[in-house]
Amino acid sequence: MKIYFHHDFLKQYAYDPAAEPGRLEPALSVLEKRYPLFEPSPAAEEDILLVHTPRHWRSIAEDTLLHHTALLAAGATVEASETALEGEPAFALCRPPGHHASSDSCWGFCYFNNIAVAVSRLLDQKQISSALIIDFDLHYGDGTANIFRRNKAVSFWHSRESNPALFLENLENDLEIYAAEIVAVSAGFDRGVNDWGGMLEVEDYHRIGSLLAGFARDKCGGRLFAALEGGYNPQALALNIEAFLQGLEE
Repeated sequence: MKIYFHHDFLKQYAYDPAAEPGRLEPALSVLEKRYPLFEPSPAAEEDILLVHTPRHWRSIAEDTLLHHTALLAAGATVEASETALEGEPAFALCRPPGHHASSDSCWGFCYFNNIAVAVSRLLDQKQISSALIIDFDLHYGDGTANIFRRNKAVSFWHSRESNPALFLENLENDLEIYAAEIVAVSAGFDRGVNDWGGMLEVEDYHRIGSLLAGFARDKCGGRLFAALEGGYNPQALALNIEAFLQGLEE
């Protein structure tokens, strides 16, 4: 397991819950004791433009710090995807999140769609011909769905189920119908019992990781990567990320 993290992710680049001071420090403290950390480079402009319009690029570039941090988040996710191609799971501990960013617009604390950029780059370079995106955030990844809505090479999963047992059952059952060469995970932890959703326990995130690892191992040679989306209680976020990653290692 490789973790992609840059210390610039700790800077407050905006005034929203995802950019709050102190949000990532507890998770970093937990993960750096267990996993190797790799510092990513910013994503290249041409990779961003695989997903976003030039107008959208220019609008984000108007804020230098925001633009820098958003490029680093996309870059961390791209590098995690490259590690996954080799059969080793990887996680981008990054911000800002990305799944509410569409081609020419964004909202919900998102600016560039990190997962979409990474998947589009792999497809464009013909390193894969299909991908499954799993978004277990509390909120629907409308940006990701919009970007890939006409792309038959990409399947997208999200559930609005509010019952924890049924949520996990739905994920397990739905995974049986998919086939893909890589799994890309929009890993949002705001469904947690101590977060906005008040729903999933720490052990549920471990179960999610285990289910996704099983799918990746059985159907796509272990190719799986994930990037942080939501999760706004710093202490709970740290525990839930750790449980998810431990599940991925099973």
